[in-house]
Amino acid sequence: MKAVIYARYSSDSQREESIEGQIRECTAFAEKNGITILRHYIDRAYSAKTDNRPEFQNMIKDSSKKLFDMVIVCHTADLSEKVIRGMTDNALKCKYNGGTLPVGYIIDEEQHFQIDPLTAPFVLDAFKKYDKGATMTELRDWLNECGIKNTRGQSMKYNSIQHMLTNRRYIGEFKYRDVIVPDGIPAIVPQDLFDRVQRKLEQNKKAPARNKAEEEYLLTTKLFCGYCGAYLCGESGKSRNGTVHHYYKCVSVKKKRTDCKKKAARKQWLEDLVVTEVMKVVMDDKAIEAIVSQVMDLQDRENTTLPVLESSLREVETGIQNILNAIQMGILTKSTKSRLEELESSKEDLEIKIANEKLAKPRISPEFVTFWLHKFRKLDINRQDHRKWLIHVFVNAIYLYDDKMVITFNYKDGTKTITLDDVKRAVNKDNTGSDLECHGAPTKQGHLYGVSLLR
Repeated sequence: MKAVIYARYSSDSQREESIEGQIRECTAFAEKNGITILRHYIDRAYSAKTDNRPEFQNMIKDSSKKLFDMVIVCHTADLSEKVIRGMTDNALKCKYNGGTLPVGYIIDEEQHFQIDPLTAPFVLDAFKKYDKGATMTELRDWLNECGIKNTRGQSMKYNSIQHMLTNRRYIGEFKYRDVIVPDGIPAIVPQDLFDRVQRKLEQNKKAPARNKAEEEYLLTTKLFCGYCGAYLCGESGKSRNGTVHHYYKCVSVKKKRTDCKKKAARKQWLEDLVVTEVMKVVMDDKAIEAIVSQVMDLQDRENTTLPVLESSLREVETGIQNILNAIQMGILTKSTKSRLEELESSKEDLEIKIANEKLAKPRISPEFVTFWLHKFRKLDINRQDHRKWLIHVFVNAIYLYDDKMVITFNYKDGTKTITLDDVKRAVNKDNTGSDLECHGAPTKQGHLYGVSLLR
């Protein structure tokens, strides 16, 4: 019998140790009953009240392939209570109980919180900047420029900043369930500064106009200066009539790090241009075929184990059939029987390895990849979330100059150049300005001198 193990814990009652306990119990049960375990499906921090759990759904999907005969799960009621008791004991001692570690802290050998000398100063500066009027978007861009990652090791997001500014651990408060210990961990932010920031957060929450001004810059982390190679970050400014304009500005120019003279570029116009060029790729059948071909090639190069196992299985099956044919012809010796048992054992072992490989690395068909890519053709480029998805999936990097820009996509298939004359004819023959360059808050719409598109 072949089986898989399903393990889960909910965020409010258990932690990683409960997963280890469940797997240990299930594995012992399988060994006792002669059951072969193919793989584990683990959902962390998901409630049992819903079946909308990623690994649970993957297990259901894999079950249709008939690669395993049963699912083994562990009854966790007693285990959960034991884990909670242990974690509560840890909490009373202000010990780290697992989970996501806030930026600015590290854990010592005794599982206590300690200040990280490398990242803690950035946390304190973030509070100070917000207290002095900086927006969350500005803080996000500043921290990304400084190379600070969020708690998941990724670029800082708007939500990362919001969580940071409201995290009471920064004033030294340790909390686990009903256990709250003031000054239980080293504080990074003074209490008075933290309180002022909370008041400002509450005030800004009640100011719709302020929230509306928190623009999302879709090209952040993908847009680079063509002259010095630095990031272009989002900025805003007001014209004389009070209108707010948003644009991208080279970090080197902003920080005066080098003698780079890259001019600022209008945000909306630049993002519109990039989205338009991405949609041209999406609507190009030849480009889609090239992407599908590369996905298939990459998939074949990454999974070299499965073909070898399947080839070995065919050889073993041929050997078994040859012996069976010999037996039917009356040829049966002690060595024949021994060889048949050896081949049968090899077959079972290979079948288990193949099943494991298919579960771990399911093969995607060209039809499925094509279908998935064609879904992008139905996106609404006026919707912010759709525009963000297009840029994230297809754009690798953008290098911006004052008279052109180079877009590198996540695949390579030749180059394309758009001249100023092409843009004029396609957009507006009477307008010869350029939004690739503007001084402060630009006041009128313009067009691009030339675009070089490298795929």
